[in-house]
Amino acid sequence: MQLHTRTDFEALMRKILQPLLPLYSPGGALLQLGDTGVTYPRRTIGMEGFSRPLWALAPYWLGGGQPGPFAEVYRRGLAAGTDPDGPEYWGDPGDYDQLFVEMAAIGCAMLEVPAVVWEPLAENEKQNLARWLNTINAHELPHCNWLFFRVLVNLALDSVGMPCDLPQMERDLDEIDSWYVGDGWYTDGTPAIKPQRDYYIPWALQYYGVLYSVFAAKRSPARAERFRRRALEFGRQFAFWFDENGAALPYGRSLGYRFGQCAFYSACVFAGLEPLPLPVMKGIIVRNLQWWMARPIFDRDGVLTIGYTYPQLYMSERYNAPGSPYWGMKSFLVMALPEGHPFWSAEAAPLPPLPELYAMQSADLLFQRLPDGQVNAYAPAEVEQNEHGQFAEKYAKFVYNTRFGFSASRSYVQLEQAAPDSMLAFVIDGYTFVRRHSDRFQLLGDRLLSQWSPFAGISVTTELIPQGQGHIRRHTVQSNVACTAYDCGFAVPKFCDGFATQTDGSQAEARNGALRCAVTGQAGGTGVIVDAWPNTSLYATNTVIPAVRYDIPAGTCELTTRVESWSF
Repeated sequence: MQLHTRTDFEALMRKILQPLLPLYSPGGALLQLGDTGVTYPRRTIGMEGFSRPLWALAPYWLGGGQPGPFAEVYRRGLAAGTDPDGPEYWGDPGDYDQLFVEMAAIGCAMLEVPAVVWEPLAENEKQNLARWLNTINAHELPHCNWLFFRVLVNLALDSVGMPCDLPQMERDLDEIDSWYVGDGWYTDGTPAIKPQRDYYIPWALQYYGVLYSVFAAKRSPARAERFRRRALEFGRQFAFWFDENGAALPYGRSLGYRFGQCAFYSACVFAGLEPLPLPVMKGIIVRNLQWWMARPIFDRDGVLTIGYTYPQLYMSERYNAPGSPYWGMKSFLVMALPEGHPFWSAEAAPLPPLPELYAMQSADLLFQRLPDGQVNAYAPAEVEQNEHGQFAEKYAKFVYNTRFGFSASRSYVQLEQAAPDSMLAFVIDGYTFVRRHSDRFQLLGDRLLSQWSPFAGISVTTELIPQGQGHIRRHTVQSNVACTAYDCGFAVPKFCDGFATQTDGSQAEARNGALRCAVTGQAGGTGVIVDAWPNTSLYATNTVIPAVRYDIPAGTCELTTRVESWSF
């Protein structure tokens, strides 16, 4: 798929959004794309479906795109959704309401293209929309990236002369500032409560901060400049999260937003920021979008599915509704650039030279770039206590890889259902126990240490040492019970060309025509192949996991395992 000119990007945007046109409700305010459930009601699900395409449509109109049928849908929908007496009214929001999330897209559209989404409304329709948006100032919000939604809504209301709460906006911005940890990185809320760093930083906190720096440049030049400076720092580090083949690191929650992974760099280009040279940022955006478009992420009607590289509910969170994946449309912010912008003529450049090993201290991740282009990220299993779903799989594996992905467990009753790739899995009475979080960890320049407990009476100290074509794992296990442990490599797709497995003593290996993973016990153990249950891997529907099985005695023992991987 060619992706170079503004016309190319527009064609891709239309390919993604055009299938939605016949699916809007009669009044245009609701877009129901499926029947799976989340923590909020069906009316809110429909409103979410309505709002998220605006992340691409508003920039498209700002950049000179013709309003067309979508503009008419959104003019009608904004009126119908905020009419308290109408059949498609979105409802009066309550505390912590998902509707506040979706207000942000409307607020940004009002800031970007008031001539399309605000001025065509009748006076009573404007009053209804402004009243409905202003409810965000009367309710409690989670203290995380949601605070930026209120910031954007207040900026939008103020821009059209409607009632808002600017002092509340400033309090929200001050709190967001308190989450800053350095090198461009924030935590998504108070660090003591929400310590992990994941994609919510680039596609939420950094993305909205960059937008604020544009929309509020005259109102608050000092704060705007602070957001811009942090974006420059962050953008130089964030390049480590991308593979030269276009894949981004599969790590953390909300991966169902897919190509939203490159949205931060789109925001930088929009704001005239260059943490990396413009051609390099274009290369990251282009390759990431191309990588995603080569995967079966759409259903037969052309609608985005819930999942990662294919439709898969097991990896989803409780807030992933059928319309949720369209948050990825934030990457199309580059459509706001006019035809003559240098971005459209720039050639997509490769990633800049990056060191083989890099300790990203402010993100608590150790990055390794292998000679064949793979990216490994060694993780400390640092997570908040309020899980949204399968946090052990999303944050607590030893290493995350751009070519192999990771697996989301079906259950922990059976090893094959647990699919514990890149984990040390303890099996006790038929149940599987893994690292869920670390009690303590230390990120050094060339290794990562963590202390953790999978089960009452078992304590493990793990040292991860990047080396050669992979890494060495050194585990010191103190256990009150005799049990079995499996030190697992990456999940390798089966039912494909060149697939084969092999075990020999303390070694196990799985390969196909594109990938190979070998796991070796350095001082004992038995090589085994774990036949993972279907649809556990984020990258392939059917996989096996090479592993080394160890007998764990009561007392203290030491295990050393080498894990290597290749791509062809």
